[in-house]
Amino acid sequence: MSIHEPAPEAATDNSLVLREDGTYPERFEDPGHPEHHQRMGDVDPKANKKAERQVVFLFVISIVATIGFLVAYFAVPPGDTPESMRLSNLVLGLGLALSLLGIGLAGVHWAKALMNDHEKAEDRHEQRSSDQTRVEAIEVLKDGAADSAIGRRSLLQGTMIGALALFPLAIVVPIVGNVGGDWNVSKFGHTMWRKGTRLTTDPAGRPIKASDVTIGSVFHVIPDKLDEEEHPLDEKAKAVVLMVRLDPEDLKESEERKSWSYNGIVAYSKICTHVGCPVALYEQQTHHLLCPCHQSTFDVADGAKVVFGPAKRPLPQLPITVDDEGYLIAQSDFDEPVGPTFWERLTL
Repeated sequence: MSIHEPAPEAATDNSLVLREDGTYPERFEDPGHPEHHQRMGDVDPKANKKAERQVVFLFVISIVATIGFLVAYFAVPPGDTPESMRLSNLVLGLGLALSLLGIGLAGVHWAKALMNDHEKAEDRHEQRSSDQTRVEAIEVLKDGAADSAIGRRSLLQGTMIGALALFPLAIVVPIVGNVGGDWNVSKFGHTMWRKGTRLTTDPAGRPIKASDVTIGSVFHVIPDKLDEEEHPLDEKAKAVVLMVRLDPEDLKESEERKSWSYNGIVAYSKICTHVGCPVALYEQQTHHLLCPCHQSTFDVADGAKVVFGPAKRPLPQLPITVDDEGYLIAQSDFDEPVGPTFWERLTL
């Protein structure tokens, strides 16, 4: 290497690699591994046993959490109220999180405190190993199993197997529990909006007069008489609407949809077509609706078309007009199913 060439990128300390004649060596000596420091568990049998008990304790936490999840699945059902749904989700979520956390922490602590921690280096070879190397790899795996001492630590072995065996039940039981349930996705193709249904404020349920809607104002809307439905929460979840009034000159409406708005007032489903989050953030200057979950953005002035984000489909529009008293009413239901695109699409 010429002395006029720049120093290699790896040479960060010239005092270590620069020769007396001002040149750099073509190869660097292998510095080897740093000095190995013994862990407490390597020199103290009591510390080693303590580490084993800690791993067992973490596996036991996972086992208890999985059992708690299964009990909660049957004992704390979602119910029909927001409070019961929140409680059920909270209990199930904590059980699942602790179950996975126990297994993960136990595995990490086992590897760090009980298994061999000596650093090793292997030379790089061709991608396909020789038959002899493969045989040696199997031996290495066997040595690793022996190094973990799983065969000699019966309590640790039992708790690990118990945690790993029980955890899949947290996934299987809810799936099996839903067998025979209501899998009819066609119900998402219709909401309780009907011809003549008044638009009312959410959550008060107050009918809205078109004359009360000023340009730039936003209303969160639900169907009138929602409380008369058999399952009001289910119906509300499908029928929620965001209504905005724009300057009619700002609207870009196709010929078939020009009658769906009223004096610049347009209404769209609040359910994002990506994964169903509520689209409720309105930018008055740009006429954009933003989904807070994954930033899908829809242009209210142009048919709620997607202008940014992962959503692939515009928000369904609710055709509206006014009745004889000047109150805003629906002309019909949405012209297409509401909700995420991955739900089954049906022709209404």
